[in-house]
Amino acid sequence: MAHTAHRWRNAAAVAAAAGLLTLGLSVPGAAAAEDPRIDLRVLVVDNGDSSVKAITDQLKTTGIPYTTVDLNDAARPTVTGAFLSDTVNGRPRAKFQGVVLPNEAPFGAGSAEQTALENYERTYGIPQVDAYTWAHPGVGLDYTTEGGWAGSLDGHEASVTAEGRAGSFGYLDGAFAFEDNDPTVPESYGYAARPRAGFTSYVDVPVPGGTGRGSLVGEYSHDGRRELVVTFAYNQYQQQFRLLARGIVEWLTQGIHLGQARNYFAVHVDDVFAPDARWDTERNCTPGDIDCVGGGGEEAPPIRMTAADATYAAQWQREHGFKLDMVYNAGSGEEWKTENGGTDALADRLLADKAQYRWINHTYTHPFLGCVQDTSTVPWSCAKNANGSTQYMSRSEISAQIRNNYNWGVNKGLPLDRTELVTGEHSGLKTLPQQPADNPNLAGALADNGVKWIASDNSREPVQRSVGAALTVPRYPMNVYYNTGTEQEMADEYNWIYTSTADGGSGICENNPASTCLSEPLDAATGYDDHIVPQEARIALGHVIGNDPRPHYAHQSNLAEDRILYPVLDRVLADYQALFAADTPVENLAQSAIGTELQRRAAWQNAVAKGSVTAYRIGRTVTVNAPSGTQIPVTAPEGTVKQLLLGTSAFGTPYAGKRSAWTTPALLQSAVTLKLP
Repeated sequence: MAHTAHRWRNAAAVAAAAGLLTLGLSVPGAAAAEDPRIDLRVLVVDNGDSSVKAITDQLKTTGIPYTTVDLNDAARPTVTGAFLSDTVNGRPRAKFQGVVLPNEAPFGAGSAEQTALENYERTYGIPQVDAYTWAHPGVGLDYTTEGGWAGSLDGHEASVTAEGRAGSFGYLDGAFAFEDNDPTVPESYGYAARPRAGFTSYVDVPVPGGTGRGSLVGEYSHDGRRELVVTFAYNQYQQQFRLLARGIVEWLTQGIHLGQARNYFAVHVDDVFAPDARWDTERNCTPGDIDCVGGGGEEAPPIRMTAADATYAAQWQREHGFKLDMVYNAGSGEEWKTENGGTDALADRLLADKAQYRWINHTYTHPFLGCVQDTSTVPWSCAKNANGSTQYMSRSEISAQIRNNYNWGVNKGLPLDRTELVTGEHSGLKTLPQQPADNPNLAGALADNGVKWIASDNSREPVQRSVGAALTVPRYPMNVYYNTGTEQEMADEYNWIYTSTADGGSGICENNPASTCLSEPLDAATGYDDHIVPQEARIALGHVIGNDPRPHYAHQSNLAEDRILYPVLDRVLADYQALFAADTPVENLAQSAIGTELQRRAAWQNAVAKGSVTAYRIGRTVTVNAPSGTQIPVTAPEGTVKQLLLGTSAFGTPYAGKRSAWTTPALLQSAVTLKLP
């Protein structure tokens, strides 16, 4: 192996160091100068398989720097001792704290590159993840013919073992099922096998048709090295991977890494105080929309919460320990009050419970804040000035909508953050294809009112961007429609969108490559509970456990009548609670906090991409240098402290058995310095 001069004095010292480094410790009795520098960066060897891409995605979304060696690239670097390690100021340096491989020996057993990698891991105590491999003695497992099993894992229930819970997978409660979204399509193939000497199983499954349990994820310690062996196939979107991704990364990095990951869930309820139009099950459209022809126009009664619905909402929040964001239109509520005898029991009840919710400005009367809409044609178009330019709502009109709604809330004592705004239909922002650019008057109106965070539709604009001095906060639309108050209305509209013309639907699903038609229409009486609720809950939960802070949104109509939003929320929260331990709660953030999180992530990824971040561990000390003013995400074990100019302070906040935070250098310091326990 290259760089033998940088190895410790003898083989016994190497073996001891390898074990101690897995705990982030220095070598007993060795001088400080002999402690190697371990850079906080991961090496990913990629052969194009979905399993490697999944782990890479977890590294990226967590914020962990990584270097990729693409095995399909003829110009890739050769993995040698010099590629993996060197010296810095006379100190041995390991350039990577962990290695992700597509399997246990992607370069070929006994090859020069494989040997260099294994020697590197052995010398510096570097863990290796085998992203997906088969069960065989070479990875510490019996063949599946020896009391194991190989086949589709769809629908099978796996468990985190006692050793897994005591280690990197302790954030999980224990059991989880492999997804089986389509019984006609195999989704996860795997090998369940019995461990041999040196193998510790972390996740296992009952052997189908046999006895005992077989490992799916476990650690194989051998030859002075440690491998995390995964014996099932997966991609980054499957729930079973999303559940295990945190543990895989924590094992790989030994719980000490740049970046952080948490599970987030926030739900915005739009149009509070305003009525919402109702879906017409006969005409398959919404009266009032320009494409809804025939009938008597607005004859269907709109959907609006009652005081009883508001009482239920407050009670539901208390029972679930979860706060909803009430996105309100005060002017629309005042109009409704005037048209209905001058009293509004709903508003009275919501205002009485105002401290129990978060509140977000949704403009006074929910107008379209973009171009002036010409509805003489379907679809609508932007009206033009005489010179051919687009007519837009003025800055003063937009500003008045924002200001009047905010002032109403302040006068009513709502706990408001003036920096947050959701515009009606996300209007004012570009709306393709009719309005390909933002209303040029929007940014100024936002600045007039101190707005820093404006909601956008994640299905149209998933990436945060600037609107003048403000930033967008992309929101996930839930498939719980604004124009439905009952389960039957919801199932009827869902059928119209997701069934073929032959089955009486619109056929939209047949012509949209991003959509799939239902095999048959849902039963109007049972389709919502049997199909839509589990489907929407699964999608939302996928966002929650994917380290994705972006909020979801529905409408006040979904808290009225049949209160159809609650079954989805109940399912998400119940499934989450069943999967995760108490030390891994859902983070329920306000819009401004979500916007800040997205902003920090983008700045961090930019700094990492530019190569302007340096981070390493020497013994028990972690040092991170980044551009001045950059918020630095770090995850470390419990007991970690931050070095101050004088003394130390506890680092971060606890989550999933670790401590993590966005941090910056302490006063009069140029780098973040952490002391590990």
